[in-house]
Amino acid sequence: MLDYFWLIPLVPLVGVVINGLFASRYIRSQLFTGALASGCMLVAFIIGFGSFMQLASMPVEDRHVEIELYDWISGSLVHMHDNDAHVESATLDIPFGLQFDPLSALMVLVVTGVGFLIHVYAIGYMKHDPPDKGFYRFFTYLNLFASFMLILVLGNSYAMMFIGWEGVGLCSFLLIGYYYKKKSAGDAAKKAFVVNRIGDAAFIIGMFTLFFTFGTLDYDGIFAGAAANSEVGSGLITFATMMLFIGATGKSAQIPLFVWLPDAMEGPTPVSALIHAATMVTAGVYMVVRSNVLFTLSPMTMTVVAVVGALTALMAASIAMVQNDIKRVLAYSTVSQLGYMFLACGVGAYAVGVFHLMTHAFFKALLFMAAGSVMHALHGELDMWKMGNLRKYMPRTHMTFLIGTLAIAGVPGLAGFFSKDEILWYAFTGPNGSPWLWAIGTLVAGMTAFYMMRMLIMVFYGDSRMDEHTESHVHENPPVMTIPLIVLAILSIVGGYVGIPANLRIGPLESLHETVDIVRWLEPVTGGHGAGDDNGEAEAHAMIPDSPAIVAPAIGGEAAQVLARPIAQEPAFVLTAEGEEHNTALEWTLMLISTGVALAGIGLAYQIYGRGKPTDEPAKRFGGLYAALWNKYWVDELYEAAFVQRAKDLGKGLWVFDDAVLDGTVEGVAAATKQSGTASSEFDNRVVDGAVNAAANSVWSGSWIFRALQTGMVQNYALVIAIGAFVLVSAYLFL
Repeated sequence: MLDYFWLIPLVPLVGVVINGLFASRYIRSQLFTGALASGCMLVAFIIGFGSFMQLASMPVEDRHVEIELYDWISGSLVHMHDNDAHVESATLDIPFGLQFDPLSALMVLVVTGVGFLIHVYAIGYMKHDPPDKGFYRFFTYLNLFASFMLILVLGNSYAMMFIGWEGVGLCSFLLIGYYYKKKSAGDAAKKAFVVNRIGDAAFIIGMFTLFFTFGTLDYDGIFAGAAANSEVGSGLITFATMMLFIGATGKSAQIPLFVWLPDAMEGPTPVSALIHAATMVTAGVYMVVRSNVLFTLSPMTMTVVAVVGALTALMAASIAMVQNDIKRVLAYSTVSQLGYMFLACGVGAYAVGVFHLMTHAFFKALLFMAAGSVMHALHGELDMWKMGNLRKYMPRTHMTFLIGTLAIAGVPGLAGFFSKDEILWYAFTGPNGSPWLWAIGTLVAGMTAFYMMRMLIMVFYGDSRMDEHTESHVHENPPVMTIPLIVLAILSIVGGYVGIPANLRIGPLESLHETVDIVRWLEPVTGGHGAGDDNGEAEAHAMIPDSPAIVAPAIGGEAAQVLARPIAQEPAFVLTAEGEEHNTALEWTLMLISTGVALAGIGLAYQIYGRGKPTDEPAKRFGGLYAALWNKYWVDELYEAAFVQRAKDLGKGLWVFDDAVLDGTVEGVAAATKQSGTASSEFDNRVVDGAVNAAANSVWSGSWIFRALQTGMVQNYALVIAIGAFVLVSAYLFL
């Protein structure tokens, strides 16, 4: 199967071509369109799973397969020194290449597996979409979205990543603004587009910095060059990684570029599930993990990543606690959980960040699709205050939503518990960790449990707050929508057992860990096991396959030969034999604290909303704090005042300058030219033409005597001659 892994991003493009060009015009079958789009995702998943299994059967050092499909960009760069005395050149060779390694294999399974379930669910959800060819357009965009995300995670260079990076940005714009006749949807799509352009500009700067430093955009060449020639804390590496991370804050909705993601809820709910769980927002996390060699060389950037992730998690979770729109609660939850992933990456636990990315894909896709199931049954209703007691009418949706809620809340035994606990463990004990980061992460765990339980109670429990007409038509959705929920619910239960913490590896869990361990699986890409390694050691080896020598002209004109080789990183965390018992006790302590905080959040939500009629009155007693949370810290208003309005003011100022100065100058020159032309015309008419006419008139006037003499009659001429002769003779004789 590994010989055909390059088909994985190509298969969804088949659905794009057929549905995009032919379905609405010739086939005109919603069932065919949905089945084709879903089938393409299923085929991609099968190829990906087969490739994954074959990769797993290979020795660890060989788990890296690359293929170059064709030459994409070829050329050479020339650098001339003063007086052309010295010339350096480097080859610019960017093939269209893909790679399959443990990280990309895991991402492929998440994108295609969860993406397939979302596609199937969308068949039922979009069934009653207005018949304006939107159904066919929708599935075309979905397949294109998945294809670009697969290119992003399978590319073997930053150039290939950038294709997918911009592609998912384009598809998010198209899908968020899917209901393009709705102004709010169009505005949300434009907002997502503009905010991501800011991050993408920084990402391009980071790419250019890496290229001009190492002479290549291939991962192997850059990582090998960085390991061989760059010192820890290198200014260039720090600048490049900072720029890359700014790009990640745009794609993955972190401070300060998070504002687009909550508004992305304007798209259909399957779009929200796809964006939040399997595609776009995970791109930034993937990029940081893929670039772990570079980020590890920059402690400053690592600190920024960890702090931004922790603060984003805290801010978004606090906002979600008071929102009433069911999809916006989940949107801010995604922003918060992405902050968790960046927190893990920032403290050096890259594999744990990917672990949480995977588990989050399961329960967040489940939660969004379950929320969509509720909306579908309630004719598009989003306000949780207009719901209640839906478990009576929608038992399958209720049960799956309950599992997703408990999973994201961190209840022991479910997927979210394992990945979140590992993040908190590293945040406290890792070499880049801090008790403050752990405290923020633990607090966020309690807040997450609170707002998710609040949502569950408001939607499915208590008295019904629906109007009579809506309640009379509420019903469970068809299997095409509920079966994907059940599958995701199962994954939300069992998905965490691929990363069992060290202190829980007892009995059957020990045997399971020996067979399946996501941290050990990702070790060739992300480094060692980290804290809790079986043998008490953490070997960090980011294995990079052998590749040809690369000519890398560094800044300043110096050229360096860089040969790709395995990179030995510092251990993420080392447990000594003497300290093992102490650290095990510490891990149990931290685990019990985080679990207790999560259960306290659940209990507080039940205390406020689960007894009697739910109300936000207790929260409103906090006055200013509640207002800040309700208004989302006025970030949108701040950006509106500081950037949007200032940009408009700048535009108006430039318009005034253009109108008064540029247009005024042009119009002044035009008027002066017109006046000059008028004066020139008058001068020409009165002086030049007057002089010419005067000369002509003088000649005309002075020639009358000659005209009189020139009669054309011979006898007159003879008479004049005779008179002339007489005068001459008389003058001669007498004078």
